[in-house]
Amino acid sequence: MSRAVEESNRRLLRARDAMDRTYAQPLDVPALARIALTSEAHFIRTFRATFGETPHRYLQRRRVERSMFLLRETNRSVTDVCMEVGFGSLGTFSRTFRDIVGETPTEYRERATLGSVPTCFTMKWTRPSSLVQAESRQVSGTAVLEKREP
Repeated sequence: MSRAVEESNRRLLRARDAMDRTYAQPLDVPALARIALTSEAHFIRTFRATFGETPHRYLQRRRVERSMFLLRETNRSVTDVCMEVGFGSLGTFSRTFRDIVGETPTEYRERATLGSVPTCFTMKWTRPSSLVQAESRQVSGTAVLEKREP
């Protein structure tokens, strides 16, 4: 790997770390591009090429990951969780959650009451996919796996 590619990846990682720290804030592509020392368009292109998803999709997935934890571990309402992780609309949150996880937040909460399992296993089993979302649906009584591109 060339030195220039290494440096570019390092700057992209800094921008992604900033997104992780401020996931509940609105996405600020110009600020992230400044962190990565690139233009906005180049930042979006290189972020997608490096991490396999756009900054917006990464942020959505990060928010859903956090909401999954809150739904599992707290008794907060779905609306409170939605607002805490940075979604401005319950409808958008529910749709995005369902697209990534494959079920609604309420269904997830009901199903996610795992017994005494180490946290590392829980995190592995419940982490949403970052590249291709799959959902199971019933077609003529048969489960079919349907792939969706983000």
